[in-house]
Amino acid sequence: MKWLKWIIILMLIITFVFVGYKGLGFLPGNIMKHKYEITVVIKSMEPSMEFWQVLIDGVEVAAKEFDVDVTVTGPPNESEIDEQIRLIDEAINARPDAIVMAATDYNRLVPVALAAKKSGISLISIDSGINSDVADSFIATNNFEAGRKAGRAMADQLEANAKVAIISFVQGTATQIDREGGVLASLEEAGITVMGTYYSDGVEEKAYQITKELSEKHNDLRGIVGLNETSTVGAGKAIRDLGLAGQIQLVGFDSSINEVKLLEEGVMQATVVQKPFNMGYLGIKTAVEALNKQRVPEIIDTGSVIITKDNMYMDENQKLLFPFVEK
Repeated sequence: MKWLKWIIILMLIITFVFVGYKGLGFLPGNIMKHKYEITVVIKSMEPSMEFWQVLIDGVEVAAKEFDVDVTVTGPPNESEIDEQIRLIDEAINARPDAIVMAATDYNRLVPVALAAKKSGISLISIDSGINSDVADSFIATNNFEAGRKAGRAMADQLEANAKVAIISFVQGTATQIDREGGVLASLEEAGITVMGTYYSDGVEEKAYQITKELSEKHNDLRGIVGLNETSTVGAGKAIRDLGLAGQIQLVGFDSSINEVKLLEEGVMQATVVQKPFNMGYLGIKTAVEALNKQRVPEIIDTGSVIITKDNMYMDENQKLLFPFVEK
């Protein structure tokens, strides 16, 4: 009966190996389900930038809903492109299941994005894309159309041939390129003269100084379009402090508390409000779907809305201006 003894021993070995491997998560249908790890790399961890704080709210809500572990990181401010590249390299070495990335530069982030994909990491782009189709999905405002909305809102305030300046943020980001293109297209159609584009590097104080210098050098300046939160707030504070509200019209982007105040005070005439909460939430949701081998859209437009002092108190616009959620 030696053969029976060996059969029993063999069965015990197979059972031991099967249970051990299954418990460690090496077999399909395992007892210990793998919990996805997702790294989110945004443009700026600056706490005063409400846009990114609201986006992080969306990330955290989705992380709980889809039961994933999420790490959020980013450079101190949007102009530190090299630091963002270093952080993404660091994330690649840590081997998360997915990286959700808001790129600080349209071209310079391409190599590190390709490296992430080559390492087998799923990649989702949010807010700002890159010059590559390597990402599984791109989730953002249609920034060219949002720029067109801002340009039309400015044109509505002015007569033809009036002079306008654009205060942008970090030169070379996809959002900056598209928004500026949209603004220029609308202003050209309206016959408005654009004096030039000036870059704040995402620093409020620099936008303030640019506005102050422009107003001193050009007494015929009639409008400023700010292309992001810091550029808009810096310009608005300068217009207010210099007593130029009404003389220089202001149209901006985003919906921070400071921008809401500028609208209420009549310093700013309109702002293009995005939906950063949706970007953060959908970034995680789409990453999970991609990891589960589901088909995901190549592009998801999260939308934008023009808000003015006249419509800011409408219920649907109040939800956009104050998109905070309980954590």
